[in-house]
Amino acid sequence: MTENQSSHQPIDIAKLPVMAEAAQQSYPTATLYVVATPIGNATDITLRALHLLALADVVACEDTRKTGALLTRYGLNKQMVAAHQHNEREVADKLVARLRAGERVALVSDAGTPAVSDPGARIVDAVRAAGLRVIPLPGASASVAALSASGLVNDRFNFVGFLPAKSKQREAALLELVREPATLVIYEAPHRIVDCVEGLSSVFEPTRQVVFARELTKMFEEVHRCQLQEALAWVRSDQHRERGEFVVLVEGATLETDAQDIEAERILQILLTECSVKQAANLAAQITGRKKNALYERALQIKGE
Repeated sequence: MTENQSSHQPIDIAKLPVMAEAAQQSYPTATLYVVATPIGNATDITLRALHLLALADVVACEDTRKTGALLTRYGLNKQMVAAHQHNEREVADKLVARLRAGERVALVSDAGTPAVSDPGARIVDAVRAAGLRVIPLPGASASVAALSASGLVNDRFNFVGFLPAKSKQREAALLELVREPATLVIYEAPHRIVDCVEGLSSVFEPTRQVVFARELTKMFEEVHRCQLQEALAWVRSDQHRERGEFVVLVEGATLETDAQDIEAERILQILLTECSVKQAANLAAQITGRKKNALYERALQIKGE
């Protein structure tokens, strides 16, 4: 048998040397373990996470049905307690009591890493305030997965999370991010993806690069990159694209963008000495090519100064 042939033989995972290392891991009692779970593909679970979940005295989770189904796939049957955004404070006290009694508590969310745009932060805060230990077990993260496949070259990113649902609040939030040089990481629900793209298009310049990472790690995973001016047409070109959870990445502002903003600001200031706020914003948009809505909001700020 040649070397190439042998490399294609099935691997007995149970016999890998790392499995012995996994069995020797230490998991102290009286500790809260923040455990990342898969965001879609059930095999994206770490060996440490599986080992800890098997040892845990209780699993605190958003939805006991979803987590119960996931644990069943790993052959685990654990006691669970619901810990979601509506009962975090109440549950935190109960978990602190269990930790003081020497238990191991695993904290998970429905998918991905808990306490990051998901419930869990209040529980972690309460446990730390009680002087008890918290250990993170890293793993799947939709934002990091999307960034790694985006090709957007930037050493920094700004995790925005979910934008406001109402259009005015969403636009105001985006206006504050127009000059942000870091890549913007936005989470969006399928029923609001069109509203999200329309909001981005009303504020950011049309040539900004945007990446849509949809249904990551699942059967219909899709990662698409385009200019913002092409984004709405792409989303609407296939009805299935308005399904599944999204991570939307927006290219950060460049030095050229900053220079254009400075020039637009100068022109707007001049026009406001002779025109109304609306007229000044309209004319400045025509002259500079910048977004009218953004210029209008800035004009209001200038007049209020």
